[in-house]
Amino acid sequence: MTEIETIAETGSTNSDLIERVQSGENIAEGFWLHAERQLGGRGRLGRKWESPAGNLYCSTIANWRDGDPPAHSLSFVTALAVADTLKRSLFPSTPIMLKWPNDALVDGAKIAGILLERTGDAVIVGVGINVCHAPELAGRRTTSILYENSKHGGNPGLVLSLLAEAFEARLARWRDAGLAATLDDWMALAHPIGTQLVISKGDDSELSGEFAGANEDGALVLRLANGAMRTIHAGDVAMIA
Repeated sequence: MTEIETIAETGSTNSDLIERVQSGENIAEGFWLHAERQLGGRGRLGRKWESPAGNLYCSTIANWRDGDPPAHSLSFVTALAVADTLKRSLFPSTPIMLKWPNDALVDGAKIAGILLERTGDAVIVGVGINVCHAPELAGRRTTSILYENSKHGGNPGLVLSLLAEAFEARLARWRDAGLAATLDDWMALAHPIGTQLVISKGDDSELSGEFAGANEDGALVLRLANGAMRTIHAGDVAMIA
């Protein structure tokens, strides 16, 4: 059952939910915390997530259970839910692509991002979707739902209702059909096999090669220039045009 709590402003919806869980509050799956504006929004690797009013900033909880696929693979569940949401918010011909591990792109421009954080068995799933605005990101193109589909009306609440519905369905599939089915769905929307990628590691080093898919755990498989295969579990991915 979906429950949405909307607040006018906060630092970060992810941080708020983490604090509430750690304080002992029992938050059921299906609960979403929605902020009309964030003052301290963040993305992966500690990046600041620009949060002007009019975009969607929200977080939910997935309570990891014995027998569930690995908790980190909820990033694929969330990415697919975002893609489902975008398909219902944009024109049918709009090209939507998922970039490993957590970005949604429209015609190569970033439109959404995902941040997963874990406390105990609770996985906090944060989602930001550009509904009305496309904040500037250094070196990257961005877009918004309203820019791509002016008929949408720019309603973050509507987008959230679609996202909550899609996430519930994708979470159930992840549990019932297993991770392999979710990865198959994700691969159908991912950058094609053979796409040239550059992986930036946390130590400022880079690795380049061709996208060769994802392994059974969801790690990125990169084919290097010498033909060797490298498994990537973490890093920032850029596609080379």
